[in-house]
Amino acid sequence: MRRAAAPGTRDVETAGTGPGRGARTGAPTIERLGWDDRFAAGLPDGADGGLRPARVAVAHNAFYQLLAAGGEVMAELAGRLRRSAGADERPVVGDWVAVRLGADGRTGTIEAVLPRRCCFSRKAAGEPTRRQLVAANVDAVLVVCGLDGDFNPRRIERYLAAVRHSGADPVLVLSKADLCADPEARRAAVAALAPDTPLHVVDALRPGGAEPLRPHLRGRTGALIGSSGVGKSTIINRLLGCERQRTAAVRRRDGRGRHTTTRRELILLPGGGLVIDTPGMRELRLWDDADALDDAFDDVRALAAACRFRDCGHDREPRCAVRRAVETGRLSAARLDSFRRLRREREAVRRRREELARRDERRGGTANRAVRAFRSNRLTGEG
Repeated sequence: MRRAAAPGTRDVETAGTGPGRGARTGAPTIERLGWDDRFAAGLPDGADGGLRPARVAVAHNAFYQLLAAGGEVMAELAGRLRRSAGADERPVVGDWVAVRLGADGRTGTIEAVLPRRCCFSRKAAGEPTRRQLVAANVDAVLVVCGLDGDFNPRRIERYLAAVRHSGADPVLVLSKADLCADPEARRAAVAALAPDTPLHVVDALRPGGAEPLRPHLRGRTGALIGSSGVGKSTIINRLLGCERQRTAAVRRRDGRGRHTTTRRELILLPGGGLVIDTPGMRELRLWDDADALDDAFDDVRALAAACRFRDCGHDREPRCAVRRAVETGRLSAARLDSFRRLRREREAVRRRREELARRDERRGGTANRAVRAFRSNRLTGEG
């Protein structure tokens, strides 16, 4: 008889590896999950050698669904890790962790988060000084933008800046080609934004429509990001060969997508590779990183080398090569406006962080002076 899974768990083999959730096709090897020597070097030995590597598939509030060589494990953080770990140090989808398995082999305790190879992040909503981690150890990020009413080149630029900051390889995906009268024109417009970035125009509803994306994921970990309704879950279903992820039509009144994906999830792909499905992100606020912005706007950076001033803001400064390129048609005004907007956003985050750091320092200084005065008063009173 088949052994029953522990409460709240399911066999790892049923998570997107076969024709449906209920099909058992054999547990994956640890290498199939993306494990290699570089991750192995970060695995702590443990006092009794009882720690095992596993990968975070889903992060719940207090529990984590892990993929391991022997199957799926439901785990919670060790008390020490739960008390001491900051927001950036807690596991996120895609992380490798060291887990101590329970007697049943299906539950366990996470003792450590292994060093990350890369991490995709954004500024946390409503908190200008805190970064929100989206996914870790991702090799390729597929930026999906619909060719329907969702089409927005400025948003694509923002996503590219965030992906390059993460260290993952960006791949641009223009979906819903069947809903666009001239997909090639829009393809050309996007290609001009990032000429060295792979770009695919797909119709995931057509049989084989998502196949051009498979080479970017085979033997790797990929993540799909984009607004709600751009077709991320439909693409994943086509790559899986089954209707695993829930999908829904966009709203008729404004063409916007519905949030059918409510959590980030790491999924095994048939034939090799893994993919992370993410909830829609209509707004992606950048974290403070100058290099990411320069990489996303390498055409502006190249032109800026000829500006009169090294710190030229490309606004009113004399002999600005970037503004001159706009005047002569070498650079679009919309491209420069987008660069300025993202740079202002990045600077606002940086200034806010510095302001709060100074405020904390002043508070610390005030507290230290109060402690010194208290001690001095005690000594004076005792004398």
